Amino acid sequence: MLAAVFVFLLVAGGIFGVYWLVTSLPEIRARRELDQRLRDVSMPLDPAESASVVKENIQGPLPAIDRALATMSAGSSLSQLIEQAGAKTTPSKIIVTSLFASAIAAFLVGTFVRLPFASVGGAFVGLIMPVFLLRYKRNRRRKRFEEQFPEALDLLSRAIRAGHAFQTAMGMVADELQDPVGPEFKKVFDQQNFGLPLRDGLNQLSERMPLLDVRFFVTAVLIQRDTGGNLAEILDNLAHVVRERFKILRQVRVHTAHGRFTGWVLMALPAALGAALSVINPEHMNMLFHERLGQQLLMGAIVMQVIGYIWIRNVIKIEV
Repeated sequence: MLAAVFVFLLVAGGIFGVYWLVTSLPEIRARRELDQRLRDVSMPLDPAESASVVKENIQGPLPAIDRALATMSAGSSLSQLIEQAGAKTTPSKIIVTSLFASAIAAFLVGTFVRLPFASVGGAFVGLIMPVFLLRYKRNRRRKRFEEQFPEALDLLSRAIRAGHAFQTAMGMVADELQDPVGPEFKKVFDQQNFGLPLRDGLNQLSERMPLLDVRFFVTAVLIQRDTGGNLAEILDNLAHVVRERFKILRQVRVHTAHGRFTGWVLMALPAALGAALSVINPEHMNMLFHERLGQQLLMGAIVMQVIGYIWIRNVIKIEV
């Protein structure tokens, strides 16, 4: 009887405990986040941190390489790529990572693939992989910026209609919107607060985000400052144009969905067929991995698969 009572109390306590967690945990988390935000707002500024207005650069593992790359066009392009990707790294870190990844890839490919130039191919892939990841991160950040940009234009327009100056409206966008729109506008806001002309700050924004919509925005703002006009109405029209362009892009994606699906099927079909044959007849498939001719055929198939995928992507790619 005591064991049954103990089990009943244990199960009932567990059920009530889970119910309490489900019902009370969101409120506790919300209260904790509110307290944290209140502490951040009421925290006094550190004079040592707020006294300097000099732009601080992140120090890499090899500062000498960073200084040497700063004088070269390739180093400037790599620094610009890092800034556009929003990565907290330096060119020297990218170079060290590329060399390390190249060595690892060459060792792994040379160990498992018995071909003369397999190690060279693996080393090349490892060498370009960090830059490829940076480009992928930059493209993804640009897409997020494009999606949030109409909201930023609407916020600028509403702030100007409420009587705020354009610089103050940019500060509101920097505080209200998330990455990447908020930090990019914050850079322009801080630059013009520290004495950089607004024209130069906006031009640097268009360089960090080389998008057609951003160039339209910068051109419209600069023309309005020179000739006058209703900036709020201009920004509303630009936001409407950007949203309409997104509608057209989504319609294009719908019409090209068949081609994209065909590309994925053609890429996955040989791999799926090879896996199925490895289960059905493993001795027949092992010849591809152990024989020299089979390894060459596999490498050629991979290369042709990649070329075919890139070809299909270019066929279905429509610029709007």
